[in-house]
Amino acid sequence: MGQKILTIVVIVCIVLGGGYYAYQQLIPPPEQEVQGPVYSTKPVTRGDISVGVEVVGSLNPTSGGGIQVPGYRGGGGGSTSYVIEEVLVKEGDEVKKDQLLVRLKAPELETQIKNLERRINEQKETIADLLDISVDEVDRLDSSRGITVTTPIGGRIASLEVREGEELKLGQIVAKVVDDSRFRLTAKLTPGEFQNVQVGQKVALRFSQFDGMVEGRITDATYEPVAEPASNLLDPFRPAGSTGENQEYVYVHWVNIEAENPGLVRTGMQAKVGFPLDQDAETLDLFNTRWARYEAVVEGYVDEETIYSRAEAIATNVYVKNGQTVKPGDKIISLAGDDARETIDAKINELRDKQDELQGLYDLYNNLDILSPMDGVVAYIDTDLGRTLGPGEWLGHIYNTADMRMWSTIDDIDVLMVQQGAPVRVTIDALPGQTFEGQVNHVSTMWTDRDGVARFEVDIKVVGSPELRPGMSARAFIDAGSAENVLLVPLEAVFEEDGRSMVEVLNPDGTVKTVPITLGLMDSRYAEVKEGLEEGELVITGSSADVLPSQRIQGESILPTQPEGGSGDNGGDSPGEGRE
Repeated sequence: MGQKILTIVVIVCIVLGGGYYAYQQLIPPPEQEVQGPVYSTKPVTRGDISVGVEVVGSLNPTSGGGIQVPGYRGGGGGSTSYVIEEVLVKEGDEVKKDQLLVRLKAPELETQIKNLERRINEQKETIADLLDISVDEVDRLDSSRGITVTTPIGGRIASLEVREGEELKLGQIVAKVVDDSRFRLTAKLTPGEFQNVQVGQKVALRFSQFDGMVEGRITDATYEPVAEPASNLLDPFRPAGSTGENQEYVYVHWVNIEAENPGLVRTGMQAKVGFPLDQDAETLDLFNTRWARYEAVVEGYVDEETIYSRAEAIATNVYVKNGQTVKPGDKIISLAGDDARETIDAKINELRDKQDELQGLYDLYNNLDILSPMDGVVAYIDTDLGRTLGPGEWLGHIYNTADMRMWSTIDDIDVLMVQQGAPVRVTIDALPGQTFEGQVNHVSTMWTDRDGVARFEVDIKVVGSPELRPGMSARAFIDAGSAENVLLVPLEAVFEEDGRSMVEVLNPDGTVKTVPITLGLMDSRYAEVKEGLEEGELVITGSSADVLPSQRIQGESILPTQPEGGSGDNGGDSPGEGRE
């Protein structure tokens, strides 16, 4: 029983003691109560302020260049192929503009160039002959001058079939030019006569129209006998007109003979063909010659050319007459007209196309060394020695580290602070201690929805360095403005009343006045004051009226202050509420 009473007494004492302690803490003694509020203040100071927006993102190259084989796919390189001879860089290497990266060889290119040069020269000669000009004049040719037809050989005009003013068709015969200084005929020998015949052998030709003999040479022969109708053979011993009822065939060998024309031989004349028994004799001997049975007919001259019209045109001038002797290159006729001009233009265009193709081959040949198109870093390169490549094929890529990009997003509040062209300071997580300069290149005016939050894209241009790589994580501080030597007040001293920014100023006599101010820049701790305050005035950042009755005032200030010379944030509730 006594034990229980003791326990109850102890509990009652504890409750009473605790209640008394709580009362002492909540209700201060009368002698410690303050008659008025105690203020925490900060002086209006002068200083510098800078505000901005922080964003994060990844680096990306803004420009790059390809490592590419010369030429274009399906372009002027034709069937040109290349072989990798030497590779001088690898992925990640820093390179300079025009630095040698890959050396190629092109085994087929020289052959293509030589063949095309030959075709161009032939085309120029064709045009020069067509217009009766020198090859050097072809490149500055005027198609309006028309076409001049010239003779390709020297000789005599045997058949001129054009008159001035006549309209000619393409391919129409203009004239025939013969060089009658040498003639040709075909002798037909029996197998017995052919036994001792050889190409290059001397022969004697005897014409009934004049005395003497003409020396000739065998130029070709058929070694297999040919069945020839007897009626086609010129046999002086067969009576004229006797062909017989039954057609007879005789085996003969054809022998082609050419000879110098003494000036009396004409086409269609018949000649006896003989074979001197002494091939080394300097002169022909009528009685020392073995004569063939069948005579031969002069078929024509060794050199003779038929000249054709090269366009549908009008013959404006005819320069020769039938029987006239001409030299190689002499003018025969001149042609003019739209068709003639079109013919010339077509040949000139064909020539220029070939010249352009040749220039393309020259360019390829002069670019077998693949050079870097820019300063930068090799992003990748895909090369194997000996690999065969085609024109325009890509081998790799180079990006420019001196000019990088950083893409990020900002919210709808910060977007008002970011302007195009604003300076930016960029730090890279992988490169601590280094800061890179940048600039806002673009700020999007259209928002995108990111998880229900409006975000605006911002593009930042970064002045880089060789150690930067695409994909590196970066942080950027976008400078939204700065001011030097301006009045500054702590943010906790500023409050809003009736739509205006206000502060409370503590007068020297201890009274408080409310002052409207005009604000400028604001960071996370201070605000620029453009109007309303003077340097040195004390603005109230807090007072004892803002604390609970249970809080004790330790000293004259109710809030902790920054150490001497500091500019840190001050604690406390909003200075714009509960002012007395």
